[in-house]
Amino acid sequence: MSKLHAVSRLAVLAAGLAFPGLVLLSTASAATVEKDKAASRNPDELRICASTVEAPFSAADSSGFEDRVAVVLAQAMGRKPVFVRNDKPGIYLVRDQLDQNNCDVVMGVDVGDERVLTSKPYYRTGYVLVTKADRNITASAWDDQQIKDQTRFAVRFYSPAETMLKRIGRFEDNAAYMYSLVNFKSRRNQWVQVPGDRIVTEVAGGEADVGIAFAPEVARYVKTSSTPLRMTVISKDIDQPNGEPIHMHYDQAIGVRKNDPGLLAEINTALEKARPQIEEILKQEGIPLLDPNT
Repeated sequence: MSKLHAVSRLAVLAAGLAFPGLVLLSTASAATVEKDKAASRNPDELRICASTVEAPFSAADSSGFEDRVAVVLAQAMGRKPVFVRNDKPGIYLVRDQLDQNNCDVVMGVDVGDERVLTSKPYYRTGYVLVTKADRNITASAWDDQQIKDQTRFAVRFYSPAETMLKRIGRFEDNAAYMYSLVNFKSRRNQWVQVPGDRIVTEVAGGEADVGIAFAPEVARYVKTSSTPLRMTVISKDIDQPNGEPIHMHYDQAIGVRKNDPGLLAEINTALEKARPQIEEILKQEGIPLLDPNT
């Protein structure tokens, strides 16, 4: 995607950096194989582009929920899951891994991401407001008076959350606090991001009144927080003067190279077969799932 408001997470590379009961198989029993780099594709393997530093999506020990989805997908395809990892953030996977033919699929891209061919969606979710449960903040609209009345916000950079804060007049007041979450590192000519778990701990600890993030970035940490938290899906898009909204809800898919339609067709078939297992993984992660076209 080429526009910041049209993306959720991984496509930020194009939007942000271009400008500078089911029983699931455990990681061990799935017998996944880690490779630093794969030179060629084995038809019996599914080479999965992955990061070691992209929790909760992907991690070196395959504990990320997208790692688990990838294993289930590979099994549904009758292939062996092979994770091809690097130590860069997930936003670099398409450019540095998929496009270099080091691996063949990227999990969790937006449907229609212009950099790749995308599968049928395997889930839909959105941006969320995270608050302490005892605060009784029940608003779901980003411009609700309950939200406007709050003073400190923990947000992810390069996201619609920054636009929200500007629209409700809270961006300037929060600038110093937001940069304190990344030790005041400059965003100039480098990728700087606030981890999802940090957003949740800031809210749980009372340092922030509201956390704003894409649901999969924080759901795991909200679910496991010792402090009761409320996670509310934002219900309202951000209107813009040009009439093109900044969307809050996104379909998530699997990306392959544009010259790989055969693999895409195979993935689409496998997604239908593996849908119950995938939905169980997402449920365990605590990700709020939305109906299509909502």
